[in-house]
Parts: sequence; structure tokens; C-alpha cells
Amino acid sequence: MAQYARFVGPNGIVHTGRVQHGRLQDIPGDPEILDLLNGPADVRRDLDVRAGRQQKLPIQDARFAVPVQPRAMRDFLVFEAHIAGMKKNEPGDGTVPEQWYEAPAFLFMNPWSVLPTGADIPMPPFTQKLDFELEVAAIVKHTVRDAPIEEAAEHIAGYCILNDWSARDIQGREMRIGLGPSKGKDFANTLGPWLTTPDELEKYREGDRYALGMSVAINGEVVGTDNLRNMSWSFEEMLVHASRDAWVGAGDVLASGTASTGALSERWARTGQLTPPPLQVGDVVTMTVEGLGTIENRIVEQASPGHMVPRARRTYGPDRL
Repeated sequence: MAQYARFVGPNGIVHTGRVQHGRLQDIPGDPEILDLLNGPADVRRDLDVRAGRQQKLPIQDARFAVPVQPRAMRDFLVFEAHIAGMKKNEPGDGTVPEQWYEAPAFLFMNPWSVLPTGADIPMPPFTQKLDFELEVAAIVKHTVRDAPIEEAAEHIAGYCILNDWSARDIQGREMRIGLGPSKGKDFANTLGPWLTTPDELEKYREGDRYALGMSVAINGEVVGTDNLRNMSWSFEEMLVHASRDAWVGAGDVLASGTASTGALSERWARTGQLTPPPLQVGDVVTMTVEGLGTIENRIVEQASPGHMVPRARRTYGPDRL
């Protein structure tokens, strides 16, 4: 198989392409990537061959679109060192909760907020602590429920890089309620640059994980690194858990959660200092994962008018509180 991308052509129409040797090859008919991967193997091979004769655009000149448009996104938390760091600045004794080790916990993300590499990220209203999260996402190939572990791998179409942008001050206030995060995270997620099929990553395989180096940089300076092999659960195990007594749809995202040192907030929690400082307008965040490519986005001026609602109405007396 290969690496498949969606990109915007000169006419503004989104095309499907095959990434090979640093170039995008336009696939005839521009099928959706999941349709291509779920179709007959001989048809896919024919389209791949024909793509090699089509437009060959250098990837650095491409304007990418999101590889898939998920209907649901689950963001897991499978890097132990990240949660250990974050807990150093949260209520409690600063240790990883025992419940974390029992199963791969996740939260739902906003699929309407997915943006491609290269897109500008407007500064969210009311935040002074804009942050990023370096993650890898598996894209589900088939709609599935109650997937057993021995069949889970066949339901994964491929992998992308994910940046789960986060307004940490807003997130912190929300989570004190016992819910969330919601507005602290629902404004943007970067997914891309393309979808890499599992067979392309076999050379990196170590058991049921992939040994992929991961890094994130701000304005060209690397501020965090990890390796995908350090996940405490595999993507197949994440799918088993997510699909237990629940439908997981074709095209849905299963995200790894933040790699260790893959967010500024982890360093803030470990040191008690805002160093490096929160993201500012003009900053460029670049994430690279071995075998998966690179995504990059620039922070720009706030675009939202920032409408607010009033404080809660007090409707109960002391006898009910």
C-alpha cells in the first residue's frame, strides 16, 4: 500500500493523491481514501499505477486537506510519563491514579474542529496559556462493534499525526467541575499530513507497537521528543476498548494522547514555571513523527468575537444545597 493524501488543486477542488518520493501523484477519479482502501485490491493497484503517470506535485508545494473527515474522535491517554508529569500540578498527591492502569481512558473530541497541516490557528478567546499536544492517531477502516483483539488490526486503515490544541487555563477551570475539558480543547485539532497504511510501518514494528521517533518544535526549536513505542496500550487494544458495547465508525479517529514532553503543560507541571512560555500569535508549531511525516501550523490573531454567557442563576435555597 502507500501514503494517501487529500490536497487542494489549483482550481480549488480537493483531490486524492498518493505520496511517493516526496511528490503527490494525483489518483484518477479522486476517490475518498477509505473508499480506496476498502475497495478491491486490484482496483487500488491499478489506480496506484495510473497515479504514477499523473500530476507529480512536490509535497512542499502542496496545500493539504484533512485526510479523512471523522464523525467521532476519541483521544486516549496512553503515555504514562505524560500523565505522571501532569499530575504533579493537579489536586491530589501528584501520582498517577491507580484507575489509569486498569484500561485506556479517553475523551471525545470535536470532529468539526479538524484542520489540515498548513492551516492558521486563530488564538482562542480568554486564554493566556495556549498549548499543543503531540499525538499519533489511528484511522478506523470499518464500522465495528465489540472488536476482539485478534481481529482489531484489520480494522485500522492507517495512521496520521495529530495536534490536540489546548487552552490550559480554560481547561483547568472546567475540569475542577468534574467534567471536561470542553471549551479548553474544542476549537482546533490538526490531523495529517496524510494517511500512512500499516504495512508502510512494518519496518518499525516492535511487538504490537511501532518504534517511531516523535518531536515537536516551536519556531524551529525542538521542545519535546518521545517514541511511539512507549505507549502503554497498542492501537489495537485501544480499538477493543473503544468498541466494547459501542459502535466505532469507519473514518473515526483513535488518538494516542500526548507523548511525554509533547506538551508545554507537562514541563510547566514538572518545574512550576511557565518555561517555555505559552504560545503567542506568530508562533509556528511543527510536529514530526518518523514514518508519518510532518504537520505545521501558525498561531494567528483571534478571530472569534468571544461571546460570553452570564453566571449561573441561583434557583435553590439553602435547604436543597
